[in-house]
Amino acid sequence: MPKLDLAAIAPSTGCNYPAPFAEICLGADWRKLGDAAGLTDFGVNLVRLPPGKWSSQRHWHSEEDEFLWMLEGEVVLVEDDGEQVLRPGDACGWKAGVANGHHVQNRADRDAVYLEVGSRRPQTDGCDYPDIDMVSHPQGAHYRHHDGTPYPQD
Repeated sequence: MPKLDLAAIAPSTGCNYPAPFAEICLGADWRKLGDAAGLTDFGVNLVRLPPGKWSSQRHWHSEEDEFLWMLEGEVVLVEDDGEQVLRPGDACGWKAGVANGHHVQNRADRDAVYLEVGSRRPQTDGCDYPDIDMVSHPQGAHYRHHDGTPYPQD
């Protein structure tokens, strides 16, 4: 595989969470390096998270491992056990099936840049969002309330 030309990989943006959970996560962009390299077992994204934004709602995966490595800037990692600052060179990971809701927040005054790596199991993976009334499932309506009621799809 030749060296990836990062400038040639178009950034993706957006958030598919239902309202009102998407707004705080809008603004980030990521370059799908794993897709550009033709990887199918795991994904690799180069993420740029602007000030005041979150990577996601706090969540944990049933079937997908996740890994994050900080490259630039600073974020606050929020997990079940509390918060800690991540700076360039710091890394963390989450094993599939371990109920430790997590995400990062950019509370600094400049962009943060990090690599995220994760398993690719969209046919079987689900997520729980412990701070809000939301879960996701691979079948049917993707986002649901904890009681199973689907969120309206826009």
